[in-house]
Amino acid sequence: MSWGYHLTLDCMEGNIKKITDGNHIKRFSEDLVNSIEMIAYGDPIVEHFATHEPDKAGYSLVQLIETSNICAHFVDKNGDFYVDIFSCKEFDIEIAKQVVIDYFEPKHIKESFMERDA
Repeated sequence: MSWGYHLTLDCMEGNIKKITDGNHIKRFSEDLVNSIEMIAYGDPIVEHFATHEPDKAGYSLVQLIETSNICAHFVDKNGDFYVDIFSCKEFDIEIAKQVVIDYFEPKHIKESFMERDA
């Protein structure tokens, strides 16, 4: 039995209008949590960071969930974004990917999944 399940999605060329909208990112977080049957611990934190480095500037998302966390960073300049879902409760990877696609329309996704155990 694994301690946890970790999905990373490296997404290329998402919809710039959507990845630069903090409210859209909050709605994404809430929908993702519900869609993969997790329980949010508090509200998502969505803040715009790295404005001193235009190549890296963008929103970051942190959503604590009862079984660990969801984190993401969105790059304003090119629409690339990175999503990590880590949970000791199993979740449906295909549902998680579909929520990402529906919200941000990436042209390509590089997926990595691992079962974590010390």
